[in-house]
Amino acid sequence: ECLIMSKTLFVTGGAGFIGSAVIRYLLNDTQHNVVNIDCLTYAGNLDSLKDVSQSPRYKFEKVDIRNAEELHKIFKQYKPDGVMHLAAESHVDRSISNPIDFVITNVVGTVTLLNAAKNSWQNPQSKIRNPKFYHVSTDEVYGSLGSEGHFTEQTKYDPHSPYSASKASS
Repeated sequence: ECLIMSKTLFVTGGAGFIGSAVIRYLLNDTQHNVVNIDCLTYAGNLDSLKDVSQSPRYKFEKVDIRNAEELHKIFKQYKPDGVMHLAAESHVDRSISNPIDFVITNVVGTVTLLNAAKNSWQNPQSKIRNPKFYHVSTDEVYGSLGSEGHFTEQTKYDPHSPYSASKASS
C-alpha cells in the first residue's frame, strides 16, 4: 500500500472561479493543506469557499502576488511544498481599456511569485524536497482556434489581446 503524504500547497487566485474549484477539490478529495492567496479584486469571491472555509486544513491570506515582502513572509510561515498559480487579471475587454494592470499583475506578479518560491525553496534551511510550481494560463495565448481543430504544445503563440499577451509573457 502506498502512503500518500499530505503537503502544504499555495493556490494563488483561490477566490476566483477556477481557483475556488481547485481548492474545494484539494480539501474534499486529498489530505493536503491549502493556503488560499488572493488579494480579492473584482474576480475574487470568498463566498464560493464557504463550504470548505472552516476546514482545519484551509487558510486564507489576503496577499497581492506583486508584493515581494508579503510573499516572503507567507513562504517562511507556511513552507509550501508547491504552488498552483491561478491569480491573474482576466477578461479581454478590461485588458483593452487598461492593459498596464494586466502586465503588472500577470507578468511582474508572476515573476515576483516565482522569485519568492525560488528564494524559499533554495534556502539552505529549506526541508522541502522536489517542490512544484504549476502556472495556469489560458488557451487564448494561441489565438483563435476556428470552428475545428485543437491546440498542442507545438502550437505557436498568437495572442490577440493585452490579456492573452500578458499570459503568454508570463
